[in-house]
Amino acid sequence: MNPANSFTIEDIGKYDIPAEWRMVLVDLRNHGKSADIKGLDPPHDVFNAAKDLANLVKSHGWSWPDVVIGHSMGGKVALQFAQSCSRGDYGESAVWPKQLWALDSVPGDVKLETSDEVEKVLKTLQSLPSSFPSRKWLVNHMIDLGFCKPTAEWISNYLKKSGEQEIWSFNPEGAILMFDSYWESSYWSLLEHPPKGMEINIVVAEKSGCWEPDVIQRLESLDSQKGSGSEGKVSLHVLPNSGHWLHVDNPKGLLQIVAPKIVSLSALMHSYSSRDSS
Repeated sequence: MNPANSFTIEDIGKYDIPAEWRMVLVDLRNHGKSADIKGLDPPHDVFNAAKDLANLVKSHGWSWPDVVIGHSMGGKVALQFAQSCSRGDYGESAVWPKQLWALDSVPGDVKLETSDEVEKVLKTLQSLPSSFPSRKWLVNHMIDLGFCKPTAEWISNYLKKSGEQEIWSFNPEGAILMFDSYWESSYWSLLEHPPKGMEINIVVAEKSGCWEPDVIQRLESLDSQKGSGSEGKVSLHVLPNSGHWLHVDNPKGLLQIVAPKIVSLSALMHSYSSRDSS
């Protein structure tokens, strides 16, 4: 959820994952194609964005996802989804994911001064016009404002053609409301007591400004716990040479962290399936 062009479901698909696995790329409410969907009513917050995902699963009659991946705000949506599944918020049929990935998403409440990079993007979006002559114009304008070229190009991917102009493919006002919820929500209780059978993977971008030392220490402590088998596990990963937009800065490194774990889960599930059928 909330991914960019450099880190895609298609990239993970290059690994040896069975063909029967379904991979779905989800646009959060007020983002991408979801911005035009009617019925995604306020409040625009993390709780309801996670509920949207549950409703998507139910409406299509899909199996509940084994792996959920989210970046930034999408990471907290993934955490909320797992928490709501474990609490029974989505009904008795809901099954929590076996793997959850929160990519450079602080699991607790976030101090705005530690999120300068994200806050700078949001404030810039508020100051920009609603339409642009071209993607190239926006990229050059963002670079003039002090953004690096990869980030500027990533932001330009959220444009769509409208006549002779380019306009946003998401709802900036709704997205900003969602980030207000992102700052305030906390999932430490979920990390301290993850549901049995779930691995929660937190990926920290090495050069991100989002992380306080005490938060990293708390995650390292959770990562070091072996557990009794009655609860799930928390794993901490640090992605080198990357800022908050880690899928732009080091997509190959991110893929090398995520994909092997998904492949190992696939192999484990295949082993269980073969054992049950024999």
